Amino acid sequence: MSNHNAATLLAVTLETGRTHQIRVHMRAIGHPLVGDPTYGRRSSASGALADFPRQALHAARLGLVHPVTRARCEWESPLPADLRALIAILK
Repeated sequence: MSNHNAATLLAVTLETGRTHQIRVHMRAIGHPLVGDPTYGRRSSASGALADFPRQALHAARLGLVHPVTRARCEWESPLPADLRALIAILK
């Protein structure tokens, strides 16, 4: 976790595969995702936070058990350039 005054970078692990789990829970505790048009607070954001064109959410690792073969499948993805740039601006 890293705090940047106006935003906080979190590492979150899902308990279920629910589509909006992170977005809904973060909004419920008063800390919606940057760029979330449904659960966010764009009107109170400014600068780089208001200008970010999408949800600041990234799945670094995904895993599942294949429904047919039952084999464990996993994928990893590096942080995209736009999120790296946003974090650098906010530091």
